[in-house]
Amino acid sequence: MFSSLMGWVDARFPATKMWEEHLSKYYAPKNFNFWYFFGSLALLVLVLQIVTGIFLTMHYKPDAALAFASVEYIMRDVEWGWLIRYLHSTGASAFFIVIYLHMFRGLIYGSYKQPRELVWLFGMFLYMALMAEAFMGYLLPWGQMSFWGAQVIISLFGAIPFIGDQLALWIRGDFVVADATLNRFFAFHVIAVPLVILGLVVAHIIALHEVGSNNPDGVEIKKLKDKNGIPLDGIPFHPYYSVKDIVGVTVFLFIFSLVLFYAPEMDGWFLEHANFVPANPLKTPLHIAPVWYFTPFYAILRAVPSIAGSSFPGVVAMGLSIVFLFLLPWLDRSPVKSIRYRGNYFRIALVLFVISFVGLGFLGTQPVTDLYTILARVFSIIYFAFFVLMPIYTKLDKDKPVPERVTFK
Repeated sequence: MFSSLMGWVDARFPATKMWEEHLSKYYAPKNFNFWYFFGSLALLVLVLQIVTGIFLTMHYKPDAALAFASVEYIMRDVEWGWLIRYLHSTGASAFFIVIYLHMFRGLIYGSYKQPRELVWLFGMFLYMALMAEAFMGYLLPWGQMSFWGAQVIISLFGAIPFIGDQLALWIRGDFVVADATLNRFFAFHVIAVPLVILGLVVAHIIALHEVGSNNPDGVEIKKLKDKNGIPLDGIPFHPYYSVKDIVGVTVFLFIFSLVLFYAPEMDGWFLEHANFVPANPLKTPLHIAPVWYFTPFYAILRAVPSIAGSSFPGVVAMGLSIVFLFLLPWLDRSPVKSIRYRGNYFRIALVLFVISFVGLGFLGTQPVTDLYTILARVFSIIYFAFFVLMPIYTKLDKDKPVPERVTFK
């Protein structure tokens, strides 16, 4: 009966074909390690955010006079509302933790190199869409930090010559962050950007399955196949990696639950203390900073000196810090993908890059002081040097020979 049903479906929709192409007959390298959990975890957190977001919109009021009170109503009076809200807010930070680790895996194993340039580009567009989604969602609670953080970030667009003022006005929908801003951010956060994210996720997965997954050795498993056309170093994604991913999901949910039930605000890192106070346009908080996952780029913005009172150079530097990530496939001149067979130049550069990124992330959360400004400038130089000098040190590096087939350690 089931076979007859699937035959009827397959005649009208390629269900079995999609199952085989992307799961049961999609051959992945058999040496995946810990770092390959984060792709599936990102998909899990995306589903979590969509589901909890749907339930939150049932009670949330996108109105400047009612937004903060509606969030408090969800937290205090809606049955299990506190859990749904904390699932969503903690999930936002968990999403970026998973995404940053996923991107780091791409860096250490060269997953952005040929033939996966398009996979990397789709991933970077997805990262930008997530940043837009998080920024717009951050305004919705209408707390003090939400309001003033949005005010500061949107005003940065005003620093762009010629079109800045009109662009900032168009984003806000008013001359200041107000009810019109809240309404349009709500529409983009709930409908427009999630549709873009889902489309990019599909494109990212299709592009990945077209060229095949990378692996810790950086060896292309499609080069060596048996007489049936099956890669010698490949195994079906299902059931082998679908079962393995369940282990990763279990560990992730355990850690996620600990944070969710015992430290959902994470001492102000996930939910700032000022955001539990209603937005007040007449009272500016002592220190305004974005959420932690934006702070590395915010620190770069603040590290660049203004010219004639304009923060435009800082805005350009902040933009370039993301643009360089898009250019990685063409900046890296090494024939080797994996860090296992890279030379010391790349390894040292990557360590310095990670230190600078984490350092900038911390400095972006702190008030401006002379010492912190100097440190931010040093870390910013290291950050950009990683990309600008990459064509040189990756070409001069003394790489090790890469094996023909995958290895196990």
